[in-house]
Amino acid sequence: MKIESALKTIAALAVTLAASAILPASSAQAAESHLQQILERGAVRVGVLGAFKPWSFPSPDGSMQGIEVDLAQSVADALGVKLEPVVVTSANRMQFLQQGKIDVIIGGMYDTAERRKAVGIIEPAYWTSGPTLLAKEGVVKDWKDIAGKPVCAKQGVYYNKLVETEYHAKVIAFTGNTEGKEALRSGKCIAWVYDDASIMADLASGEWKGYEMPVSVLFDNPWAAAVPVAEVDKAWGVFMAGMAYRWQASGKLVELEKKWKVKPSQWIAEQHKKAEWDTSYLKGGN
Repeated sequence: MKIESALKTIAALAVTLAASAILPASSAQAAESHLQQILERGAVRVGVLGAFKPWSFPSPDGSMQGIEVDLAQSVADALGVKLEPVVVTSANRMQFLQQGKIDVIIGGMYDTAERRKAVGIIEPAYWTSGPTLLAKEGVVKDWKDIAGKPVCAKQGVYYNKLVETEYHAKVIAFTGNTEGKEALRSGKCIAWVYDDASIMADLASGEWKGYEMPVSVLFDNPWAAAVPVAEVDKAWGVFMAGMAYRWQASGKLVELEKKWKVKPSQWIAEQHKKAEWDTSYLKGGN
């Protein structure tokens, strides 16, 4: 994130705080109601996916763990409240937010124009993913290695055409992920093309020993946290934007890659470098 954007976030927070000081009590309360509710409740309810290793998944004792749970914990720590992870799915996470069942989504959600109409997307993004390959170790070393060879894919995925036209692979599309990946195991394809987050989750599961993710992603799809759409420019949304910037500037995302043994992302490294203009003030924080 550029310095100018960071300063805009700080300025927005200042405006919010100033407004609470000069507006009538009822207006000020309305402007900060959601953040105030969290503080009074003593807990922040964060929507996380339930089986998305290593981003969020159950530990042996049943509690949630993973990269996004750690990010959620950093939000709770900054607020001085307890963390209440709420398991959501990709199908219901926005509805949970709209219905007030959760305060914020930190759950592997792409930032899209359509979703911005329904929820308050937080900037900057905290993660990214994109199309890459799953293949047996040593079989593929570069995208050009799939030219003229069969590559398994899922039907309807928009980057399948790119793999065919740009890298001249023979895409064999399946209706489901399981069928496509089983075709890879049986040798019908040289690789499986899909989102790297899903592939990393497969590799982390321990069920794909002898396989690897050998190439970089074709492009990046940013993941964003989200608050209720009415809160994105109010105190709660501004606070979360500050947290997202802090995750980038402080190097927390780089640290979480190492902690959870995720393949280092060039995007995360670049965002950290852009944001790391002066993090000395972060040293004493959580």
